[in-house]
Amino acid sequence: MGEAGGAGSSTVRFLELLEREAAPVEFEGPLVQARSRGAGPDEIAELEEAKLAALRVRALLERRRRREAELSGLYDTAGDLAGLRDLDAVLHAIVHRARNLLGTDIAYLTMSDDAAGDVYMRVTDGSVSAKFQRLRLPLGAGLGGLVAQTGTPYATANYPEDRRFHHTGEIDAGVGEEGLVAILGVPLRLGSRVIGVLYAANRSERPFAREEVSLLVSLAAHAAVAIDTARLLGETQAALSELSAAHTKISAHSASVERAAAAHDRMTALVLRGGGVEEVAAAVTDVLGGRLMVLDADGRTLAVVGTDATAVLLPDASILAEALATSRADGRAVRRGGLWFAAVVAGAENLGALVWRPPNDTGHADQQILERAALVTALLLLFRRTVAEAEGRVRGELLDDLIARPVRDPESLRARARRLNVDLDRPHVLVCVDDAAATSGPARQRAVSWAHTFAGTHAGLAATRDGRVVLMVPGTDAGALARSIARELGRVVGRPVTAGAAGPATDPAGLAAAFKEADHCATALTALGRTGDGASTAELGFVGLLLGAVREGGDPDVARFLRDTIGSVVDYDMRRGTALVKTMECYFGTGGSLARAAEQLHVHVNTVTQRLDRVAQLLGADWQRPDRALEVQLALRLHRLGTGGEQLSG
Repeated sequence: MGEAGGAGSSTVRFLELLEREAAPVEFEGPLVQARSRGAGPDEIAELEEAKLAALRVRALLERRRRREAELSGLYDTAGDLAGLRDLDAVLHAIVHRARNLLGTDIAYLTMSDDAAGDVYMRVTDGSVSAKFQRLRLPLGAGLGGLVAQTGTPYATANYPEDRRFHHTGEIDAGVGEEGLVAILGVPLRLGSRVIGVLYAANRSERPFAREEVSLLVSLAAHAAVAIDTARLLGETQAALSELSAAHTKISAHSASVERAAAAHDRMTALVLRGGGVEEVAAAVTDVLGGRLMVLDADGRTLAVVGTDATAVLLPDASILAEALATSRADGRAVRRGGLWFAAVVAGAENLGALVWRPPNDTGHADQQILERAALVTALLLLFRRTVAEAEGRVRGELLDDLIARPVRDPESLRARARRLNVDLDRPHVLVCVDDAAATSGPARQRAVSWAHTFAGTHAGLAATRDGRVVLMVPGTDAGALARSIARELGRVVGRPVTAGAAGPATDPAGLAAAFKEADHCATALTALGRTGDGASTAELGFVGLLLGAVREGGDPDVARFLRDTIGSVVDYDMRRGTALVKTMECYFGTGGSLARAAEQLHVHVNTVTQRLDRVAQLLGADWQRPDRALEVQLALRLHRLGTGGEQLSG
């Protein structure tokens, strides 16, 4: 009875241990107590059997608790998926649950990178190594790379010693820095495609049970569903965003079309009733808002309208020039910074520009409205120019009378000029434009029209005389005005234009002389090879003025100067067929270098030396003395330009 009673009480003790979920080692307690009090073999055997039964019950209860925890974890994961808002948050939750349910030191998840052909670390839980967290695994390399390649779960109790896997230095270094030993990896599948791998790992050696593999596979399936759900949700959201953007764009386009139609109707009405550029600018700003500046071809402001119309609109001159050049070349309005620029052109002719500062961001329709406004402005400016040309004929007749010799009735001329708002007693510059290629046709018409407009806007006069365009413009700087006219008119006609200027003249009597001088200056510029340039008679110096006089049948002393200076050399070349003159030109042109002169003449240096010795015999040994050399070079220049050639031979 004593033994039976002892065994019975010990069995109750096992039940108490099961009730409080004692550790397995505590189940040895009743046996230890029985042995210490000298229990017999039968009692010890009975207690051993009871202990084993209790441990089996404990293990069963432990498995059920674990299964309950696993099911709870899977249920929570499913709940996370149902309320999916942030993919990263869901993946972190799955990895964290995998670590807790399997009782591992670390859990992590890698994703496949189709572009790179490897897998990269996406989420970690329990990791302490930055190197491990940045790890990338080529397909087939390491445990994870093999799982990603084959789509099969793999587990190892000791990864560093497991030769089943292809070890690489980078992978082993990352795993070693993290201190991992036991690793379990299962694939994340979407259909037949593996999109990643879910892992559980320990920093000490341990095997992974079949149940643990199954649990991690279930969690991986949830992770795959989360990723696919997030992808579908993202695609749906993107599609909704695109639909919303398309709706917004269509609505905006419809509004823009209505605005463009309204602007078109207003500008058409303006043209029909003869409105001006100011009214066009006002109509544009009424529709588009912002501020608009209208410039003429010379960059002068014709109108500024809109909000804060007195504020400065124009950017740096170089930016303005580049923007308008681009607009003219492309035939479109262009944007530079916060401004839009639209060139006002008619064919190749520049009539001006529109500069618009919008109140906010602009669309394509706004750009088209601005371009239409530039076209309407061009039509109005052309009409204005037609009117100006009619007036220009009257002004041209006055200028023609002013530059005629002799000037008849100066007071009558002054009265005619006052009616045209021209003050003949102010200093005026006379400019003669030489454009031989534009003596007729559209280019000639554009040149004359531009001259009348330019002169009219500067309170001056313009006319045509002897095939040249003549302008009389108030001012004192003849050279600067000539260059400006050559540049601007050349841009209008599309070819180089040469402009000679003289003055200033301060009364009607002096205008005729200034015209004659400007005409000589234009002739001299062309003869000197300075086509496309502009200059005044004062800037040409002795050569230009002398050449102009000779071309007009002037002073015959030039021919005598040529004969006295280089006549003997020219005559020698004509009689002997030699090239002494050309040799002298090359010699002076190369700065007195025998070698470079020989190279240009394609002869030996000795030949150049012999020719220059012959020149010294003809002109005298001092022909290279500075004062004589200057006269010789001047004579060579005049001779090369073909002046006085007949006199030399006589």
